[in-house]
Amino acid sequence: MTIKMEDIARLANVSRSAVSLALNGKEGVSEETRNRIFKVIDKYNYQPLRKRNQGNQHKLATVNFLAVKSAGLVNSNFRTLPFFDSLISALSEHITEFGGNLQIQTVESDKLAYPVSLSQSHLSGTIVLGTDLSEQQVQTILANYENVVFIDTYYPNITADFVTMDNYQGAYAAGEHIIKQGYQNIGYVASNKLISNFNYRRKGFDDALRKHGLEVNNGHFYTSEPTELRPEGLDIDKIMARDAPDVIFCEDDYIAIRLLKSCLKAKIKVPEELAIMGFDDIYEAQLLSPELSTVHVDTNQIAIQALSQLQGQVCNTTWSPQKTLIATQVVERASL
Repeated sequence: MTIKMEDIARLANVSRSAVSLALNGKEGVSEETRNRIFKVIDKYNYQPLRKRNQGNQHKLATVNFLAVKSAGLVNSNFRTLPFFDSLISALSEHITEFGGNLQIQTVESDKLAYPVSLSQSHLSGTIVLGTDLSEQQVQTILANYENVVFIDTYYPNITADFVTMDNYQGAYAAGEHIIKQGYQNIGYVASNKLISNFNYRRKGFDDALRKHGLEVNNGHFYTSEPTELRPEGLDIDKIMARDAPDVIFCEDDYIAIRLLKSCLKAKIKVPEELAIMGFDDIYEAQLLSPELSTVHVDTNQIAIQALSQLQGQVCNTTWSPQKTLIATQVVERASL
């Protein structure tokens, strides 16, 4: 039979507005009520009207967003970081458009072998924020969850669905851009956390320099916390000592913003005395003076592609895992 929203409300013993809020991932209903509603939805295979009008193709009813907490970037406050906030917002917006529901869950990295309770209906799947995940952790998740797409990480040797920015291409383009500006005495600030994305950025940047017969001098290679914005603790005097680099590429915008703030505090002119470039194009990069040159990452396209691949897994029995790298673009601003 064709079930309607008012039927769900009656069967779940809730108001029609509560059903609407639950379907659109909005606040205003308790977790208990939300679960009761989706239990009825799953039992009767309810399809919202705007989904039925799109033809016979089934759409995802529930998308679980699983964040694995660690000592790296994805900690208890990960949603306060602009990149992750932008990514989750884009996912939520697109899921709501087709009448689905986004459920956000977190799990400690040492508890991956004990799956958290996620919606497991035939029209549900899981997007895993893989930023800090090792190969072994990815394999553990694949062994414990069905219908999974990993975003913000990539392992070419693992058979699974991945969607992330093309870190190698972005950093390679950054290296080319810096060289085209006439710089040859080049420095590099790396994250002090081991993260797959940053490894690809480092390789891309190094390859761009090698193409032109250049390299980062060992004395011009530095490390920093990847999410620290305060200039305190970054030894700018050491960086600007004798034979200082003319330009520094940073593995993410947080590091670049921290470096730029340190320069401003020490009255070092940017870019005249030291040019700076970052990666990610977070909103804060435009709030400084000078504004930060960086590499733009399209979080909206990452969200759309991740949902497309998850849809393929859930609704296509012959789906083959797909690895998608979203290209990035250099953004020229005043810091370089």
